[in-house]
Parts: sequence; structure tokens; C-alpha cells
Amino acid sequence: MPTIEKISIALTSEQLSAVRAAVDGGDYATTSEVVRDALRDWQIKRDMRRGEIERLRQLWDEGLQSGQAGAIDMTALRDEARDRLAKARKAVAGGRR
Repeated sequence: MPTIEKISIALTSEQLSAVRAAVDGGDYATTSEVVRDALRDWQIKRDMRRGEIERLRQLWDEGLQSGQAGAIDMTALRDEARDRLAKARKAVAGGRR
């Protein structure tokens, strides 16, 4: 089991009320459990964000290495985007039935 170290944190009155309500409501046994759970969520979110940033860097590098882009027909691009959006909307609407 990891070593446990106590620290002091400052919370707004709203945050403290939410933590106490979670304990009083039976969602958690202690305020420490609430904070540990929040920290686990933060760590997961931070790790995901780091992964997303790394993926964007890879895509950026791939784009740079792929060479110069050709001319873009903005009208054709806009039409294609509208077609894709319409198909996506139909797919979503069809899934709701």
C-alpha cells in the first residue's frame, strides 16, 4: 500500500458543501475519499489530454512531411462538407426511431 501523506487544501464554500453532501448522502465514507476520487479522475483526464496532444503532434509532423498541398476548390470542398453533414444528420435521425 502506498504511503499516505496528509496535506491541506483550500476549497470554496460551494466545493466544501458539495464534498460534505457527497459524504452525508452516503456516496463516500470520508471527505478524503471524495478528494482521492476527484484526483483519480483528474489524472485520467490529464493522461488523456497528453495522449491527444501527442497525437496532434504526430498528425502535424505527418502533414509537414507529406509535402505541399495542391490547389483547393472551395466550392467543391463546401459542397462535400454539406453532403457529409446531411448524411450524418440522416444517420442520427434514423437512429432515434
